[in-house]
Parts: sequence; structure tokens; C-alpha cells
Amino acid sequence: MSDSRSEAERVAGPWRQTEIALTGARDYANPYTDVDVWAEFTHESGTVLRRPAFWDGGRDWKVRFASPETDGRWTWLSGNSVPDEGLSGQSGELVVRPAADDGDAFHRHGFWRMSPGGRSLVHADGTPALLVGDTAWALPWRATEDQVTRYADDRRAKGFNAALLMSVQPDMDARGPRDRTADEGFDVGFEDLPTGHVNVLRPAYFRCLDHLIGILRDHGIVPVLQPLFHGFGWKGLRVAGPVVPPQEYARYCRYLVARYGAAPTVYLVGADGGGHEPQIAAGGAEVGRWDGYGQPCGIHYRPHADNRAHQSETWLHFQWCQTGHMGGHVQERVADMWRNTPAKAVANGEPTYENTGRPGRAAGWWQGHEAWSNLCAGGTMGVVYGAASLWQWRLHSAEAGHEEFFLAEGADWREALDFEGSRHVGLVARILEGLPLTDMRPDWRSALAPRGLSVPGVLYLCYAEEGGPLFITDPANVPLPYRVVDPRTGETVREGVRATAAEPVPDEGGAPRVYICHDPNRS
Repeated sequence: MSDSRSEAERVAGPWRQTEIALTGARDYANPYTDVDVWAEFTHESGTVLRRPAFWDGGRDWKVRFASPETDGRWTWLSGNSVPDEGLSGQSGELVVRPAADDGDAFHRHGFWRMSPGGRSLVHADGTPALLVGDTAWALPWRATEDQVTRYADDRRAKGFNAALLMSVQPDMDARGPRDRTADEGFDVGFEDLPTGHVNVLRPAYFRCLDHLIGILRDHGIVPVLQPLFHGFGWKGLRVAGPVVPPQEYARYCRYLVARYGAAPTVYLVGADGGGHEPQIAAGGAEVGRWDGYGQPCGIHYRPHADNRAHQSETWLHFQWCQTGHMGGHVQERVADMWRNTPAKAVANGEPTYENTGRPGRAAGWWQGHEAWSNLCAGGTMGVVYGAASLWQWRLHSAEAGHEEFFLAEGADWREALDFEGSRHVGLVARILEGLPLTDMRPDWRSALAPRGLSVPGVLYLCYAEEGGPLFITDPANVPLPYRVVDPRTGETVREGVRATAAEPVPDEGGAPRVYICHDPNRS
């Protein structure tokens, strides 16, 4: 709308995205690079939230906003970096009323942000959260809406609530038809990416991505948006991440905040690099400058990085390691990262892809063991899974052009969707649902267990690969009520209340077990 003041009163529910259209009064050589537009929203309580606008083709700009207030009236006023009466000085009102339906967890509790101690996720109202992510890296430029619906149905049913996405195809030397259904085909977000620049944006690509991300969000799956990879990329053909000028990288990060940041989002400003690349600092600072909701922002590292770049920066909320793709369990990397200060949330963002390179590598329960071990080593932000052939979105089992080491032999993305390990990782969310996980800490002293986590006196949980009785060594820290779960199935195999604080949690042993000691009256 060119003048929202003539529009009827706009009504929205809390934490629900609404869109305001602005129309420029003149044409620009490159609106994406030449014009900055924003709107400042002021609530009747005095809360102020600024949202960047994004160019959507022609003279069209859009502002997306979601109210963090549960009710009341917002007024907004647009601003612009160049004189244009269609883009600056526009104003309007937005009335927020409680929604008629509860909606999903994000509508009820707000977007994710970091916990008070910075170690885990919570919703805006403080409700604990745990990220359970899948690496569907190539989905944005390869998948169709029907395919994403099938993918999201599967992942939601298994318990996943996040998907790691390369927002655009990052390889400068990748070539193929602009056809998501053709062999080696992919859609294009920036016309000039093959030259190491991201200045010539294609709005049609992002309108398509809107639909794909909308499908994920409708299934309760949060997009973890990565601007431009810094490591292997899609086919290992010279990624643009370390080449694009930092100011262009930052501008693109702002665009992602503008287009996708008024709904649940995680920002992964660096991926598969060392973390010290200048683009990452520029992008992270830009996210911090423009994201008014405090949604999580962090870095995902290559396997041989130090995993602590920008540790003191306020825009950085989390650090994710990568333990490589040879099928080894390397939980000490997560444990080492936990000790870095200032405190940031930690996770293993990329364990070995299931069936990568050869059948059976990192397959089946390997993935469940990996997830629970990383979590209990200090990866309290959550757990992440990956399947070979799915992350590339391989269209069929004979599609050429991919690095063989990262493919699952004889499998396309649909077949990889059914690999057994994904079921085990998804169950982590189901098993821990409703528990007071906020700022739980590694705990090796409360019980004779390989690794554990605790919220002192409120929650103790641990994972033991072979099960058996759990002997308590710090009785004051472990609540008496207990539940013993088979993490391979999610089944509770035993539960009760110990008679005394020193009494072990009983289990026969011989199979993986998760022990949960929690007194709901002390949460």
C-alpha cells in the first residue's frame, strides 16, 4: 500500500506475521543495493521495534512484522535512505488481539531466543526449548513445494523442529539448468554469484523460497538460514562465502532478516569455515543490528577449526562444531567448546551423514548414540542429524555431478528420508518434551554415568550406552522420581520414586538407556 493511512484498521494476533506493502515513487538502477528502507513500530506501552524492509521487485517493498506484545495498539512510521515519498514517511496502525486459536508453540510462547544463562533455547515467554535439526542444505534451490511438503510431513512426525538450509546455491562454478526437476538443475538467487558477488538479486527466487519456508514453518520446523557457505558447499566448486565482499555479505544478511525474521528463524551467519572470515563478522553484526526479536544467531565450523571465533561478540549466541564424516564419535569437541567463555550455547551441528560414502557408515543407532552423547557432553542447544543424498537433494539415485563420498549409494533424497537414524534423533525431542531443560549443565558428579546433565535439584538426566543400575553419588542433586527410557524406541521401560536419595535408579542393563530424574513439584 502506498499510503496505509487510508486502509481499514489492521488487526493481528501476537507473534503472527503481518505484511505491509510500500511502493516507491521512482525507479532505481538497482533497488536492492541502492535503497535502504525500514519501519519503526511503537507500542502504546512504549516498546519500540524496528524492522528492515526488503525489495520484492519493481517498485515494491515489504515490511514484515510480528507483535511480541499480546495485545494493544502499535503505530508505525517508515524511513528510507534516499528521498522517496512512497517509501519514507508512510505510517499506519496495527491492533493486536489474542488469537482465536492457540496456534503452534511459537504463536503460544513466542519465537526462540537464548536462555538467561546463554546455554540453551527458550521461547520468548521462558518456555524451555531444544533444537532437533536436520541438514536439508540444498532444499531452497532444488526442492519443489510438493517435495517439501513430503519432507516436512516426515520430519515433523519423527520429532524434528528445525532444518539447516543454505539460502542460495553457493558454488561459483556450479552449472546446470534453472529447473528444479532436471538433473543437476537448480534455481538461482543472485545472477552475479558466479563472479563472487551478491548484488543482482532475483526476487522471484525468494518468492519461491517464501513458499518453501512457509511449508516448513506450518509443520513446526524452523528454518536455520545460512547466507553463503564458507567450506565445501554443494559440490565443492569454489564457494562464494569467503570471496564475496563483506559489505555485500552483510547486506544479504539484512535482507534475510527483513524477509524471514518476523517468524521463527535461526541465523547461521557462518558455516563450514574457520569462523574468522571477515564476511562472518560483518554478517553477524548486521543481524544483531536489525533483528529486533533476539532470535538465535551463531556460527557452524569446519571439522578442524578452533570453534571459538567472535566468542565475546554480543551478536553471537551459539557455536556449533562439526566432527567430520568418517563415522567417529568425537564428543570431546562439544565438551571443549562448553568451557569457552563468555558462555555461548553449544551443539554439534554436523555429525557424520548417515550412509555417506558407503552403506552402513554412521547408520541406524549410531545416530541416536551420537545425539545423546553430544547432548550430554554439553551440547545443550540441541542435536542435529544428516543423511547422505538428502542434504544435496539428489533427485534420483543415478543423478550425476555430486561428490561420491557424500552420497548414499543407490539412494535419492526420498530414500534417504527413510534412513533409520533419523527416527532415533527425532525421538530426542519426544523423550525430553515438557522437561525444565533451561540452562542445564554437564554433570559428571551426581551419578556413576558416562555423561549427564542437570538443573541442580530439579532435573538430572543421563545417557548410558549399556544401561544398568544408575548409582547416585550426589543424592542432594538428584530428584527421587525417575523414568528410564529406551532411546531407540522412546518407550518408558521403568518409572517410579526411589525410597531414599542414595538408592540407585533400577535397570537390568544390556541396552541403551536414558535416565530422567525429575520432580515436577520443584521445577
